[in-house]
Amino acid sequence: MLFVKNLSVVAVTTLLIVSIAQADEPSPEDWFKAGRKTVVDAMHLHPNVRHAKNVILFVGDGMGVSTITASRIFDGQQKGGHGEENSLSFEKFPYLALSKTYSVNQQTPDSAPTMTAMVTGVKSNDGFLSVNHTILRSEPSAGVIDANKLATILEQAKQNGMSAGVVSTARITHATPAACYAHTANRDWEADSDRPAGATVPDIAAQLVDYNISGGIEVALGGGRARFLPNTVTDPEYGSAGKRKDGRDLTAEWVSKHSKANYVWNKAQFDAIDPNKTDHLLGLFEPSHVHYEADRVAHDKAGEPSLTEMTTKAIDILKKNSNGYFLMVEGGRIDHAHHAGNAFRALSDTQQLAAAVEAAVKKINLEDTLVIVTADHSHVFTIGGYPVRGNPILGLAQGVGEASPTLDLLGLPYTTLNYANGPGYTGASNQQVAGSKTFTTPVTPGWASGSEGHTPTSYSAAIGRPTLSKETVEHHDYLQESIVPMGAETHAAEDVAIFANGPQAHLFHGIVEQNVIYHVMAEALGFTKHHDHHDHHNRK
Repeated sequence: MLFVKNLSVVAVTTLLIVSIAQADEPSPEDWFKAGRKTVVDAMHLHPNVRHAKNVILFVGDGMGVSTITASRIFDGQQKGGHGEENSLSFEKFPYLALSKTYSVNQQTPDSAPTMTAMVTGVKSNDGFLSVNHTILRSEPSAGVIDANKLATILEQAKQNGMSAGVVSTARITHATPAACYAHTANRDWEADSDRPAGATVPDIAAQLVDYNISGGIEVALGGGRARFLPNTVTDPEYGSAGKRKDGRDLTAEWVSKHSKANYVWNKAQFDAIDPNKTDHLLGLFEPSHVHYEADRVAHDKAGEPSLTEMTTKAIDILKKNSNGYFLMVEGGRIDHAHHAGNAFRALSDTQQLAAAVEAAVKKINLEDTLVIVTADHSHVFTIGGYPVRGNPILGLAQGVGEASPTLDLLGLPYTTLNYANGPGYTGASNQQVAGSKTFTTPVTPGWASGSEGHTPTSYSAAIGRPTLSKETVEHHDYLQESIVPMGAETHAAEDVAIFANGPQAHLFHGIVEQNVIYHVMAEALGFTKHHDHHDHHNRK
């Protein structure tokens, strides 16, 4: 047996990748041999105990285990297979663990304390970004925040002469990317106009541009342009006004304060950036969140890069530093699609995150780069019924040998994918796609356009399940049915997966607290001396 390195101990091998178009299924012997091969390959794994020069942390916001499973099938079916035997790129990583996602004060968390745990090693409260839980929510004093802030892995990377970048399909000031570089007790203070009068804590956008450790952050790519522009400036793409009241144009300040710096807001400008001639790149491609991957090409007026394109450009800029880099990449809109009750966009954005991971791995050397893929939390998203293998994951459940969809006790068909709560409630809805409900005005899911999102004004009492058709449920705007009516579907509290490859990846095992992710990254980068005394206060 040849020496095998960096193979998955959970992915089905190529012996089992069978297209629907192929007539022959694997034989019992094929299944047995494939299982044995996975075990043999695992016995030839050798942990990489080297020091990591670089770390890339991928976060699928809201990417719970059910989302990964459904996305794996979705991706495989788009490739012409049954889907179940498929593996997303990061599922082939050799080391895995489960992460407990609760925050200090919430059983089911939001993205602020979960990302804080991942990048600081300390759990905190709902809405808190890289500050400890002992202070008040919405603490207005900069002095109090400074006294209680938690050092992030990005800040420590900069202190050690490394480069740093944040990439997201959400606003770059949203909770997940912001926790890497900002400190505040209110995740919503993204622009100065979001803060109450008298607050001295800098807003999140200002903290990004004013960040001065070792020359500042090198790369920031995502959405959120309005938070960086004054309200006297018109957005170049949509004609709307910026959100800043202080008169600062943070995009201009970014360019002026850094050498070899560029600011871009559309794909043509982004594509024109030469990484060899650019040391600092700020890219803000929408006033709010960027588009879902499914809508990006067709609906963006000026064009915007994909998550994969942003990731690879960021790596090309950051890798010029001989001291290494830290890069955080977020698939932020997986979460938004789930909140909207729209499985199609959640799965297609997860598919794009997997593509970004695959592209990144091709550009780096796993001998010196630790790659982690995880989620901040899950969603109340389920895969159920007893559909036949290869049944369309977005379709109606249809069992083995059945000539038509399976019916419930009311004599009605149902989908494989559903939500425990959200706007897909089986009563009246003002958000559902035409044809699936009794209502008059269909509305595209509010999260789908890159807008701030919206919630329905009201719901009526339940009217019973609708009669669903294949055309209805496989429509890209369809909202899967939910049990409890809510304007937006909620997060869930179960553990999420951690996938890892590269130096020290073997340190991930078992079920761990979410803050352990920071400690593995710190160990891999040799930063353990910074926290051996367990003092996270007053770090600069």
